[in-house]
Amino acid sequence: MDLRLNPYAPGAGAPPPELAGRDTLIENASIALDRIRAGRAAKSLILVGLRGVGKTVLLNRIRNDASTAGHFTIWIEVPEDRSLPGVLAPALRAGLLKLDRMTGAASSASKALRALAGFIGAMKVKYGDVEVGLDIDSEAGLADTGDLDADLADLLEAAGEAARDRKTALVLFLDELQYVPQAQYAALISALHRCAQRQLPVTLVGAGLPQLIGLSGRAKSYAERLFEFVPIGALGPDAAKDALVAPARALKVDYTEDALAEIFNHTKGYPYFLQEWGKHAWATADASPIDLADAKQATLDALDELDASFFRVQLDRLSPAEKRYLRAMAELGPGPHRSGNIAAMLGRKVATVAPVRASLIAKGMIYSPSHGDTAFTVPLFDAFLKRTIPLEQ
Repeated sequence: MDLRLNPYAPGAGAPPPELAGRDTLIENASIALDRIRAGRAAKSLILVGLRGVGKTVLLNRIRNDASTAGHFTIWIEVPEDRSLPGVLAPALRAGLLKLDRMTGAASSASKALRALAGFIGAMKVKYGDVEVGLDIDSEAGLADTGDLDADLADLLEAAGEAARDRKTALVLFLDELQYVPQAQYAALISALHRCAQRQLPVTLVGAGLPQLIGLSGRAKSYAERLFEFVPIGALGPDAAKDALVAPARALKVDYTEDALAEIFNHTKGYPYFLQEWGKHAWATADASPIDLADAKQATLDALDELDASFFRVQLDRLSPAEKRYLRAMAELGPGPHRSGNIAAMLGRKVATVAPVRASLIAKGMIYSPSHGDTAFTVPLFDAFLKRTIPLEQ
């Protein structure tokens, strides 16, 4: 069929043509943000799930809806090797300058900018990656102590006052939140807690890998009362069918039921993989309906592409020792697996491979769903490792 009309959109954070199975979550997020703007209680939201389940897509959708509803939004994708002040300062600078230009918030927004100027000056001394500047005088004693816990709380409090005066809510959207170092994450939680205590319209909508739940609890014991952790998983059969069928049907193309079953069997309902299989099924088919033979060829083509790109990118980040650990995990199956069983596959004691496991968790390749258990954060990664790396004897 015509490749120019191919409706599927596999990619990192690329919105699919049909965002199936997420309506309730999106509506709940909208309700929470409206409550916060009105000064009513609502928890910050954190989306947690494996890679490929559509967390970034959902985060973008919630942000777009929030902006349309008049909320004041700031977007940050947290990299692995940056401090929280380093990524937060430039995003807040752009946002507060915009807020300062809005009618009705000039005085309080100017105070927030002075707080940011003090914050930047203090954090530059402590964190070498704070590079942004602000041509505004700071206010002595406002967010300038050099203590991240105190200064970030002062800064978000001032920003919340400016948002309140503008009758909006300040919504921080942070993707890949698991990469924020624990002490800095604790400071962010503490700052949000102060804003909640003062009923200021400041909140967080974050997304990250499953280890984020444990990280939050270790950072602050009250995190579970401040945040609502929303699990984002694979789609069920009906929603997965909608994700495939609706975009094609809009172009007068259908699927046979056995083709849909074949694709669901291989993708397990993960949204990113559904888009990959849909793209290749469309490219393979000569005409509607897309049938079982088309779906089987799509499986071969999709796996070839994933092996060369999505999976390969994950693998190339790893040391030889980390690759051996994951390959031993893969031999045991999709998981989760007991850490002792993985060590036994390697012919090692648990304590000797613990540093490798910790490194893989830090890199976001694995997580611990419960004490002593280990699981992949990348769906279908075990099968990729078996296809590409021989098991060392």
